Amino acid sequence: MAMIAFKCPDIEVVVVDISVARINAWNSDRLPIFEPGLEDVVKGCRGRNLFFSYDVEKHVAAADIVFVSVNTPTKTRGLGAGKAADLTYWESAARMIADVSKSDKIVVEKSTVPVKTAEAIEKILTHNNKGINFQILSNPEFLAEGTAIEDLAKPDRVLIGGRETPEGQKAIEALKAVYAHWVPEENIITMNLWSAELSKLAANAILAQRISSINAMSALCEATGADVSEVAYAVGKDSRIGPKFLNASVGFGGSCFQKDILNLVYICECNGLTEVANYWKQVVQINDYQKSRFVKRVVSSMFNTVSGKKIAILGFAFKKDTGDTRETAAIDVCHGLLGDNAKISIYDPQVTADQIMRDLAMNKFDWDHPQHLQPMSPTAAKKVDVVWDAYEATKNAHGVCILTEWDEFKKLDYKKVYDGMQKPAFIFDGRNVINVEELRKIGFIVYSVGKPLDPWVKDLPAAPPS
Repeated sequence: MAMIAFKCPDIEVVVVDISVARINAWNSDRLPIFEPGLEDVVKGCRGRNLFFSYDVEKHVAAADIVFVSVNTPTKTRGLGAGKAADLTYWESAARMIADVSKSDKIVVEKSTVPVKTAEAIEKILTHNNKGINFQILSNPEFLAEGTAIEDLAKPDRVLIGGRETPEGQKAIEALKAVYAHWVPEENIITMNLWSAELSKLAANAILAQRISSINAMSALCEATGADVSEVAYAVGKDSRIGPKFLNASVGFGGSCFQKDILNLVYICECNGLTEVANYWKQVVQINDYQKSRFVKRVVSSMFNTVSGKKIAILGFAFKKDTGDTRETAAIDVCHGLLGDNAKISIYDPQVTADQIMRDLAMNKFDWDHPQHLQPMSPTAAKKVDVVWDAYEATKNAHGVCILTEWDEFKKLDYKKVYDGMQKPAFIFDGRNVINVEELRKIGFIVYSVGKPLDPWVKDLPAAPPS
């Protein structure tokens, strides 16, 4: 919304939320999320044609176009638990729009939603319409965290899906005109509603599949002495494949990949497509396998126990240049180490101690609900320490795990880190950011995902028994 306001000075944009604290944060000097370049965009048009308000109903009633971007978490109970999307928040938003509207509106799905959601929303709106016309459009979001502002300024494509009726086409044109302020016409693609909804799930599934593919190869590389970076480089040189999304790691995270694939799996199952569902499920299973394999490497390398040992965790966000920790691999790795009674000391340049403690205490999928509705389970806080400096985290540690590829971890003085650690000093690089040879020269025992193994690690069992 900030980018639309920034690029379209003639359009008034109001962002509304029922959370007063969140709106206050957007109106303050300290924005509630970290994203490179975002602050300049918000501060450039806030108070001019971009407003943040908790008077939801007033602004929805006044709007011509309403974008709905509420959470669509994975269900944890009932029909489709663990896979299906929970549309509770979506449905209540739609009912509220129907209640307060006094004029025709275009309602745009911005949340990632399961295919055919538009149909359900359409039914709610038309059955409560009091003679008002609603047109539903699907306009999925493809920005990536860390590069969001750039992605919005120069999108690969903008998808707009709508009904194939004259009214539907008119609504599509209206939204297209907004994006046309800065996006070249040929990059605005229009299609039917279901294609637009499915394109988003398909794009995320295929991106995640690439990561799981290279991660599966990383396990084979370790077993055979190949180097996954060399393999990925060779594969990426093929113009049909291309080099992006081929970095082996401890596993993918973020709020969309796993959720969208589970959603896709559920839709396939509901349509009787068991083989297709199983195919996509495997992408998530390889990701889980990669995380458990990493923990297994850590524990088995350190004399098969980390009990009572201090382990430093460098990086908690799911990727660099964002403070977002949703579904980050670090949560599973920390749980695995805590399960073996390790003491962990965590450092991340953008994630607060409060957020880390919340993440480690939370049940699976709970992160996708508003904060005041998140149940808290007792935390393993006694064994978790969050610090504000990498050297502090690694001091007296037996091992270091690098779980986010922050640039500063490439530039650390590893000699200083080594001198401050217990010996033998282990380093487990889950993001392939360090120079393995240099670290071995300093004296570290190094494990780096998909790289030829240190003689120390070589003779240990490679994979968790199934």
